[in-house]
Amino acid sequence: MSQGPIIFDRRLLRARQQRARALGPETFLLDRVAEELAERLMAVLRRFERAVDLGTPTDAVAHALAASGKVETIVAATPDAAQRDASLLRVAADEEALPFADGSLDLVVSALALQFVNDLPGALIQIRRALKPDGLLLAALIGGESLSELREAFAQAESEIEGGVSPRVAPFADLRELGALLQRAGFALPVVDSDRLTVRYQSVLALMRDLRRMGATNALIERRHSSLKRATLARMAEIYAQRFADADGRLRASFEVVWLSGWAPHESQQKPLKPGSAAQRLADALGTKEQSAGEKPGRRS
Repeated sequence: MSQGPIIFDRRLLRARQQRARALGPETFLLDRVAEELAERLMAVLRRFERAVDLGTPTDAVAHALAASGKVETIVAATPDAAQRDASLLRVAADEEALPFADGSLDLVVSALALQFVNDLPGALIQIRRALKPDGLLLAALIGGESLSELREAFAQAESEIEGGVSPRVAPFADLRELGALLQRAGFALPVVDSDRLTVRYQSVLALMRDLRRMGATNALIERRHSSLKRATLARMAEIYAQRFADADGRLRASFEVVWLSGWAPHESQQKPLKPGSAAQRLADALGTKEQSAGEKPGRRS
């Protein structure tokens, strides 16, 4: 796997996920994603012999797969296997260094974990190699539009109070980038789409408490290591309330979930037609007049 830039402090990320479990995790987003993942899998007209749930912070996805009846054997792959539900098959694994043999898996799923991988292209390549021909990847990641309100409020507050802006919300990838990454990793029939969820909070502090109980607070390598100033926090809360409050005073927080799916290549899969092989001209199908590439549209004299 290539050594790219290190964006996330993954040791800190694991520590904060453990803290979240100790506090009593906030799982509404993961539970929603697990339910939708199972629904998406039900639309696939086949069963899967061996599946891996890769890096999902809770066991919601593994339980949803078990309930779906679409998978015979489910293995949960996480670094903290000893601290989770002992009734599930488990393997200690990191999303950045998969322990699976090439062509050994029929299905890989992942929920809200791959956005914290430093080398996402490398992780996708490893997943594709671990899949059997015609094996499926189905994953949900936090998208780039998530917490845009919090990002904007923090940036304005820090600029005013501290004379500069520090990274506080992760630079998650957007849809076009993720589609290109799937293609680069060698997946066939790649599909990327997104859902956007708006959650309302009584205060910005309630939002930050939820993020802490999700294990999703700032784990960026380039984060500011000094404590957050009270004046900055107060100004951020004020800006947030001014810009993102509804009429009843509750605050909006946006979460974008980006869905990825792709298949390990197989000869049975649909393939695009070769250039020039069409049986009908496009102009005839559209009912329009064909115009040569060298002829510019415009009025004729």
